[in-house]
Amino acid sequence: MLYKLLLFPAKIFIHFYCRKIVISNKNILISSGPLLVASNHPNSFLDAIILATLFKNPIYSLARGDAFNGKFITGILTSLNMLPIYRVSEGIENLEHNYSTFNDCQDIFKKNGIVLIFSEGRCINEWHLRPLRKGTARLAFSAWQQNIPLKVLPLGINYNSFRKFGKIVHLNFGNFITSEQITCNFQSGKTVNDFNEKLQLQLQELVYEIEPGNHEKLNRHFFIRQPTYRRALLLIPALLGYIIHFPLYYPIHHLVRNKAQDHYDSLIVGLLFLSYPIYVLLLTLTVFFIIQNWIAFFLLLFIPATLLCTAQFQEN
Repeated sequence: MLYKLLLFPAKIFIHFYCRKIVISNKNILISSGPLLVASNHPNSFLDAIILATLFKNPIYSLARGDAFNGKFITGILTSLNMLPIYRVSEGIENLEHNYSTFNDCQDIFKKNGIVLIFSEGRCINEWHLRPLRKGTARLAFSAWQQNIPLKVLPLGINYNSFRKFGKIVHLNFGNFITSEQITCNFQSGKTVNDFNEKLQLQLQELVYEIEPGNHEKLNRHFFIRQPTYRRALLLIPALLGYIIHFPLYYPIHHLVRNKAQDHYDSLIVGLLFLSYPIYVLLLTLTVFFIIQNWIAFFLLLFIPATLLCTAQFQEN
């Protein structure tokens, strides 16, 4: 499966792109299912990538249905543990496919698996919790009606930036919501609203509310002050890392910066993940053919190390 094949390199690569990932409760990461992680959605499929690299057990992610375009793309996305979910805006005729996805989720829950759902239903780069859709409640109720002991886990994902390399990510986990906390009929519209209120109240505490341009509030949550001696030690390798990686990073940045909108980070990560090993290998082989010495292969470790120094050099 493609998910298992890419998981290990992704676990390594994510720590190059994300300088620091702060987790409110690390014990959650070893959880088994049946579990439904109900999250906000600020940064496209980077949100799912980060969680997949951190959880001990595999995660199945619900993704927008229009991405599943054609058999080839659908095959790739399915092999990455992604399941399609359709909205009205993607065609009323496609909504019936959601029943198949919900059935797949129930099968995952029955095998003690984990499903990730973005309860807002849409990705927007902002520090703000939007109104919740009904899909999370309906998926949970469907499991509870089948006596599956599903737990719903609220999660707030927060980034210090949606456009910068070396980002800081805060993962704030809430408290489990279980069927015992729902007292009404699962088929009642009022019950859906009650569930969403419980989930919304938790997510409001987990998702940072920061107005665009409010740097003071951003710094209050994310600022990391580097000791002077540490910045002095990192200065030269960080500068080398900037110079070495400029020919790779900035062409990709300029390619997607005006086209990606709310998917910038995800496209950057995807393109770098595919191209970075090739780039490092080409640089190493070039130096080897120039100096004709096997010591050049030390660059396979040295080049990524300078990239880590570049990320760590930043204060914010």
